[in-house]
Amino acid sequence: MTVTAASFRAHYPEFVDSVVYTDAQITYYLTLAGLMLNAPRWLSLLDLGTELFIAHNIVLEAKAQKTATAGGIPGEMTGITSSKSVDKVSVSYDTSSGLVPGAGHWNLTIYGARFIKLMRMFGAGPLHVGGGVAPDNTGMAWPGPVL
Repeated sequence: MTVTAASFRAHYPEFVDSVVYTDAQITYYLTLAGLMLNAPRWLSLLDLGTELFIAHNIVLEAKAQKTATAGGIPGEMTGITSSKSVDKVSVSYDTSSGLVPGAGHWNLTIYGARFIKLMRMFGAGPLHVGGGVAPDNTGMAWPGPVL
Protein backbone atom coordinates (compact mmCIF):
# COMPACT_ATOMS: atom_id res chain seq x y z
CA MET A 1 0.00 0.00 0.00
CA THR A 2 1.13 3.52 -0.67
CA VAL A 3 0.10 6.31 1.68
CA THR A 4 -2.17 9.04 0.33
CA ALA A 5 -3.97 11.89 2.07
CA ALA A 6 -7.17 9.82 1.90
CA SER A 7 -5.61 6.65 3.35
CA PHE A 8 -3.89 8.71 6.06
CA ARG A 9 -7.25 10.24 7.07
CA ALA A 10 -8.89 6.79 7.03
CA HIS A 11 -6.27 5.39 9.43
CA TYR A 12 -6.20 8.53 11.60
CA PRO A 13 -9.76 9.94 11.61
CA GLU A 14 -8.73 12.62 14.12
CA PHE A 15 -7.23 14.41 11.09
CA VAL A 16 -10.38 14.26 8.96
CA ASP A 17 -10.92 18.06 9.12
CA SER A 18 -9.41 19.13 5.80
CA VAL A 19 -9.60 22.81 6.76
CA VAL A 20 -7.32 22.36 9.78
CA TYR A 21 -5.24 19.54 8.27
CA THR A 22 -5.06 20.29 4.56
CA ASP A 23 -4.26 17.81 1.82
CA ALA A 24 -1.34 20.04 0.80
CA GLN A 25 0.09 19.81 4.32
CA ILE A 26 -0.31 16.02 4.43
CA THR A 27 1.23 15.68 0.98
CA TYR A 28 4.17 17.88 2.00
CA TYR A 29 5.04 15.64 4.97
CA LEU A 30 4.30 12.52 2.91
CA THR A 31 6.93 13.66 0.41
CA LEU A 32 9.38 14.50 3.20
CA ALA A 33 8.87 11.07 4.78
CA GLY A 34 9.56 9.47 1.40
CA LEU A 35 12.90 11.26 1.31
CA MET A 36 13.86 10.56 4.91
CA LEU A 37 12.68 7.02 5.68
CA ASN A 38 14.82 4.14 4.46
CA ALA A 39 12.33 1.79 2.77
CA PRO A 40 14.61 -1.31 2.86
CA ARG A 41 14.94 -0.85 6.63
CA TRP A 42 11.23 -0.30 7.34
CA LEU A 43 10.06 -3.09 5.03
CA SER A 44 6.32 -3.80 5.41
CA LEU A 45 5.92 -1.18 8.16
CA LEU A 46 6.99 1.72 5.93
CA ASP A 47 3.42 2.97 5.53
CA LEU A 48 2.87 2.95 9.30
CA GLY A 49 6.11 4.85 9.85
CA THR A 50 5.17 7.33 7.13
CA GLU A 51 1.75 7.95 8.66
CA LEU A 52 3.18 8.43 12.16
CA PHE A 53 5.77 10.84 10.71
CA ILE A 54 2.99 12.83 8.99
CA ALA A 55 0.75 12.86 12.09
CA HIS A 56 3.55 14.07 14.35
CA ASN A 57 4.50 16.90 12.05
CA ILE A 58 1.01 18.15 11.27
CA VAL A 59 0.14 18.22 14.98
CA LEU A 60 3.15 20.47 15.55
CA GLU A 61 2.11 22.61 12.56
CA ALA A 62 -1.47 22.90 13.87
CA LYS A 63 -0.11 24.06 17.23
CA ALA A 64 2.05 26.67 15.50
CA GLN A 65 -0.93 27.89 13.46
CA LYS A 66 -3.13 28.11 16.56
CA THR A 67 -0.41 30.11 18.35
CA ALA A 68 -0.08 32.48 15.38
CA THR A 69 -3.85 32.99 15.21
CA ALA A 70 -3.84 33.97 18.89
CA GLY A 71 -1.09 36.53 18.22
CA GLY A 72 1.80 34.43 19.49
CA ILE A 73 5.02 33.45 17.78
CA PRO A 74 4.49 30.32 15.66
CA GLY A 75 7.05 27.58 15.93
CA GLU A 76 8.31 28.58 19.35
CA MET A 77 9.39 25.44 21.20
CA THR A 78 7.52 24.48 24.34
CA GLY A 79 7.59 21.27 26.30
CA ILE A 80 4.77 19.03 27.40
CA THR A 81 2.44 20.68 29.92
CA SER A 82 2.87 18.94 33.25
CA SER A 83 1.08 21.39 35.52
CA LYS A 84 -1.60 24.04 35.09
CA SER A 85 -3.42 26.29 37.54
CA VAL A 86 -6.51 28.42 37.09
CA ASP A 87 -7.64 30.34 40.16
CA LYS A 88 -7.81 27.76 42.98
CA VAL A 89 -7.83 24.69 40.75
CA SER A 90 -4.65 22.99 39.61
CA VAL A 91 -3.85 19.82 37.71
CA SER A 92 -0.62 18.06 36.82
CA TYR A 93 0.27 14.89 34.97
CA ASP A 94 3.16 12.44 35.11
CA THR A 95 4.49 13.00 31.60
CA SER A 96 7.69 11.03 32.20
CA SER A 97 5.92 7.70 31.83
CA GLY A 98 5.09 8.46 28.19
CA LEU A 99 8.46 9.92 27.22
CA VAL A 100 11.02 8.03 25.20
CA PRO A 101 14.49 8.76 26.62
CA GLY A 102 16.63 10.82 24.27
CA ALA A 103 13.85 11.27 21.71
CA GLY A 104 13.84 15.07 21.75
CA HIS A 105 11.02 16.67 19.77
CA TRP A 106 9.50 13.28 18.95
CA ASN A 107 8.21 13.26 22.55
CA LEU A 108 6.02 16.29 21.85
CA THR A 109 3.26 14.11 20.33
CA ILE A 110 2.03 10.55 20.85
CA TYR A 111 2.59 9.97 17.15
CA GLY A 112 6.22 11.04 17.45
CA ALA A 113 6.79 8.77 20.45
CA ARG A 114 5.35 5.83 18.52
CA PHE A 115 7.41 6.74 15.47
CA ILE A 116 10.72 7.00 17.33
CA LYS A 117 10.17 3.62 19.01
CA LEU A 118 9.68 1.98 15.62
CA MET A 119 12.51 3.96 14.05
CA ARG A 120 14.91 2.76 16.71
CA MET A 121 13.89 -0.83 16.10
CA PHE A 122 14.44 -0.54 12.38
CA GLY A 123 17.68 1.38 12.84
CA ALA A 124 19.16 -1.44 14.91
CA GLY A 125 21.24 -4.22 13.48
CA PRO A 126 24.23 -4.41 11.19
CA LEU A 127 24.81 -2.02 8.34
CA HIS A 128 27.94 -2.30 6.23
CA VAL A 129 29.34 1.03 5.10
CA GLY A 130 32.45 1.26 2.95
CA GLY A 131 35.29 -1.24 2.97
CA GLY A 132 34.77 -2.57 -0.51
CA VAL A 133 33.51 -1.94 -3.98
CA ALA A 134 29.88 -2.13 -4.96
CA PRO A 135 28.96 -5.06 -7.24
CA ASP A 136 28.17 -2.56 -10.01
CA ASN A 137 31.76 -1.16 -9.83
CA THR A 138 30.55 2.40 -9.21
CA GLY A 139 33.07 2.78 -6.39
CA MET A 140 30.27 3.53 -3.95
CA ALA A 141 29.84 1.52 -0.75
CA TRP A 142 27.68 -1.54 -1.22
CA PRO A 143 24.37 -1.00 0.66
CA GLY A 144 23.79 -4.71 1.06
CA PRO A 145 21.40 -7.09 -0.67
CA VAL A 146 18.08 -5.83 -1.96
CA LEU A 147 15.33 -7.39 0.14
